[in-house]
Amino acid sequence: MKTYLDCYPCILRQALDAARFTGVNESQQEKILHKVMDTLKHMKLGTRPPEISEQIHSMIRNELKNNDPYEKLKVQSTQEALKMLPWLENIIRKSSNPFETALRLSIAGNIIDFGAANKFDLRKSIQQVLKQPFAIADIQSLQQILTSAPWILYLADNAGETVFDKLLIENLGKPTFYVVRSGPIINDATHQDAIQAGLDQVSTIIESGTRIPGGDPDLGSPEFKKLFNEAKLIISKGQGNYEMLSEFGPRLFFLLQVKCAVIGRDLNVPQGSIVVKQGD
Repeated sequence: MKTYLDCYPCILRQALDAARFTGVNESQQEKILHKVMDTLKHMKLGTRPPEISEQIHSMIRNELKNNDPYEKLKVQSTQEALKMLPWLENIIRKSSNPFETALRLSIAGNIIDFGAANKFDLRKSIQQVLKQPFAIADIQSLQQILTSAPWILYLADNAGETVFDKLLIENLGKPTFYVVRSGPIINDATHQDAIQAGLDQVSTIIESGTRIPGGDPDLGSPEFKKLFNEAKLIISKGQGNYEMLSEFGPRLFFLLQVKCAVIGRDLNVPQGSIVVKQGD
């Protein structure tokens, strides 16, 4: 997906959030914003939003001398989600359609996104997504491909959301490779974040080979590229993975909440929608 002009204010807000999360003073915050604006001015046309984010957040980490400005938030998000786990498992257990309910809960967890907003209500998101109609619902196609796929490649998004992914993986019933970022960026899940959520109990965790907040086999590690090319079914969580992979074909299924107008415009659905979309 291409970068729209509307992405620029969001990138600036992310930069300011990252600076404030680490507690630096206003003068340092201003310095970072000026550097971000200068970086954006020289960005090549056609660069996808997650690629811009990777460059911007690399600069921010260097300026802050902090490898993971979102570390505390990621730990808190995972702990909060883990506390909900018995309740979430009970919801699935009592459901008349456990597979769809697990899908919905996985999408509900996608609200844990400090790239899209610095505040959200996780419990409210769960309650809403459980009853909300899908704007795009390619669930039958997903189930058909799932039946014949020997294993699944699952592209993670955010820490904390990982707990909700674990629930879905348990209901997919197939061996799963769970792909995380190779280093901290925003609140995207790393190997450590996935371990904290218990993903090692239900999947094989691998790293993408980059910090880009969205998967792309051509930019990733040889292991990730090989699995991506061989996979019969790829589940892609969140907006960043959609932005990078929206044109990679029908093996991909995008699971996300539409949290910004830009993504809504690209998908042709209202902001706030929930989506299970097969790739074109």
